[in-house]
Amino acid sequence: MKTNSSRKLPDDFQNLSHQILLSANSGGLRIDFIQEVVKMLLDFSGCNAIELWIKKEDNLNHIEIASISNDSFRFETKPFSHHENGKIFHKNNFDSELEILCGEIFLGHYDPTLPFFTEYGSFWTNNADKPFHFSIESGVKLYTDELIISNSFKSLALIPLLVSKENIGLLQLKSIQYDFFSKEEIKLYEGIAPTLGVALMNQFAQAALDERVKELTCLCGIAKIAEQFDSSLDEILQSIVNLLPPAWQYPEITCGRIVFDGRSFSTQNFQESQDKQTANIIVDGKRRGFTEVAYLEEMLKLDEGPFLKEERSLIDTIAEQVALIVERKQAAEEREKLQTQLRHADRLATIGQLAAGVAHEINEPLGNILGFAQLAVKNTELPKQPEQDLNKIIAVTLQAREIIKKLMIFARQKQPEKTIVNINTVVNDGLPFLESRSSKEGIELVRLLSPDIPAIVADPSQLDQVLTNLVINSLHAMPQGGKLTIRTEVSESHVSLIVKDTGIGMSDDVKKQMFIPFFTTKDVGQGTGIGLSVVHGIITSHGGSIKVESELGKGTRFEIQLPINDTQKMKKKR
Repeated sequence: MKTNSSRKLPDDFQNLSHQILLSANSGGLRIDFIQEVVKMLLDFSGCNAIELWIKKEDNLNHIEIASISNDSFRFETKPFSHHENGKIFHKNNFDSELEILCGEIFLGHYDPTLPFFTEYGSFWTNNADKPFHFSIESGVKLYTDELIISNSFKSLALIPLLVSKENIGLLQLKSIQYDFFSKEEIKLYEGIAPTLGVALMNQFAQAALDERVKELTCLCGIAKIAEQFDSSLDEILQSIVNLLPPAWQYPEITCGRIVFDGRSFSTQNFQESQDKQTANIIVDGKRRGFTEVAYLEEMLKLDEGPFLKEERSLIDTIAEQVALIVERKQAAEEREKLQTQLRHADRLATIGQLAAGVAHEINEPLGNILGFAQLAVKNTELPKQPEQDLNKIIAVTLQAREIIKKLMIFARQKQPEKTIVNINTVVNDGLPFLESRSSKEGIELVRLLSPDIPAIVADPSQLDQVLTNLVINSLHAMPQGGKLTIRTEVSESHVSLIVKDTGIGMSDDVKKQMFIPFFTTKDVGQGTGIGLSVVHGIITSHGGSIKVESELGKGTRFEIQLPINDTQKMKKKR
């Protein structure tokens, strides 16, 4: 029992109300304010424990419960369910008869004429060992339960927090002493209850506004970063990661990371933690990574672990923004790729027109040179030296005509003469002319031809041109000898011709330019730079594709893929 000297006066309660309002106006986090208030009430009241129930944002499905005793603070969110018929709370959700009683008072399910209640609606007793009957009315029925709330606390006061006649919370005062409260003190506590309710609502509104400002600042920062078109995707993702900690409740202990396509971008203080929020990054319907925020210290449990539900919404939005940035980046890269292809196609068209004109102009004088040289060499009375010179002229002229032939193919002046052909036959017919050269240069030539290769519709002479160009390129790439493998394979939709060497390989820069007409890495006089362009043109005209793998010092692998066409149509034409 408290002595008269320890009883609080009305001025003391007025000062307490003032302190509560000052604390509410000082800003800060919601949970910190709740902790400060219950500690303030504990020190003021002299009770052994204080418990505060707070309705969670007009949501009667959950309540927040903060309790303090002996400087030990606890905070939790509990489900708030009750029987539809209005009967006393579902006991599975509550730990004691006292919590059931608190729930019913919180909902206003009580008879105010009962001796344990005040006109304000507060319940109080100075002897909790004594059982009492608790009645509530639902419809036309009256339910009465006997509650025994006896525990280590002997004096209890349960005071509703009313704001504009709406109950937004419940204050519990607990003492282990009998006869701890007086009727006058209960009225004074009821007097500060509305002030406490208003302070809670105002502080929560301010805290929610502060959190919203942080969220919008984060999203605004992401929008600005997204506008940095010159930045790489890696730079953008790292910049976004740096915006994460300030947007969460506890920036000083918050770390974050974004994992995208196996690459990780994180804050400098990032550590794995059990207390974390994650959101998947979905691009074009596929999960490409995730965004993650974690606390480096264990924090009080709130809506989602230690995180607010607003923070769940924020991290989901950030993941969506990252996905949009990736999609825009990909679209921009695709546009640039298409523009490059258009510029390349325009250049090819110009070069093709030039090549066709040059080929036509040169072909006729070359034919004359070849004809007269062949005629002159037939003269039996020619001295040996002029005869040798004429044979060289004939050889060089034939080589020039071959180059012109390639130019004509490149310029599409010579249309493919397609027929039914087996690619193994093309290889077997074309390689004998190249095997002797391979042998002379110390190159091992290996054939690995699939026996199940189906016939395709193609121009055999052009495929021979493809094989010859690829093999000659490989021979040039192995000046010190090596191994050249010619392989054929078949899949469901295409047949493949694979030419693989163990030569010097190509750099990434060379690989980007190798199909550009007249591009060559060979010395002057050793190559024209149109061989691979011709290969590309022939394969494209056949509806096929070329895959190239190359590594400096380890060799190159060309894979020509040609579609398996309907050979029956070709047979009917024949």
